[in-house]
Amino acid sequence: MTAPETKPEALIRLVGVEKKLGAQNVLRGVDLEIRKGEKMVIIGRSGGGKSVLLKHILGLMQPDAGQVWFRDKDLAQLDEEEMVPLRKETGMLFQNGALFDSLSVGENVAFPLRERGDVPEKEIESEVTRALKIVDLPGQENKWPSELSGGMRKRVALARAAISRPALMLYDEPTSGLDPVVADSINKLMVRLGDELNMTSVIVTHDMVSAREVGDRIAMLHEGRIYCVDVPKVVLESSDPIVKRFVNGISDASDAIF
Repeated sequence: MTAPETKPEALIRLVGVEKKLGAQNVLRGVDLEIRKGEKMVIIGRSGGGKSVLLKHILGLMQPDAGQVWFRDKDLAQLDEEEMVPLRKETGMLFQNGALFDSLSVGENVAFPLRERGDVPEKEIESEVTRALKIVDLPGQENKWPSELSGGMRKRVALARAAISRPALMLYDEPTSGLDPVVADSINKLMVRLGDELNMTSVIVTHDMVSAREVGDRIAMLHEGRIYCVDVPKVVLESSDPIVKRFVNGISDASDAIF
């Protein structure tokens, strides 16, 4: 099978992706192109398939139908050994940070490089220093996760995810549980990391402030398909009843006002 024609800047392309979990059709034909270097925000109802979509991009799930392309490779056609180099190009920031409580901050950040087994220790130390400086936590290598605030834990997790300078960074609810000031700092860090490292970013969020500030484009997943995709201003100020109801947090019971 040959790759579909794509624009040169496309890094990820989902083509007709379908996925059924049990009796539920979670993805019903997702078509979405994510361009190299852009920050793509994905919004949609809870339980609507956003995390499932991320797992397909990571290659952790295979579609029942359709393809997920990473550059010119169809992930479904790769075995585990062939997936290894692609996964090394991908970073992931989990919703809760997922730090190792038994490791110091420096050891947490260094973990991806030490796992590779081919990076000299002095280079690892230098990269940890660089990564912590980028997320505004210089000199915090010897602290423990239990000593950190929620926002600091997110920053450490972000440093760990970015230390390998991945081509693709995935964020799962990066500002969840944070106060507005800390959330704003995380938003600014995501933008800075994407720009400085020329990373492509995919951000799943329910935070419309974050979506506006971080996204180059926003895609809305609705009933298993991409309902709309456009620049933040167009999506967040849309007059479409389905989009407007979601971005303004209006329940279905209020449909009559439209």
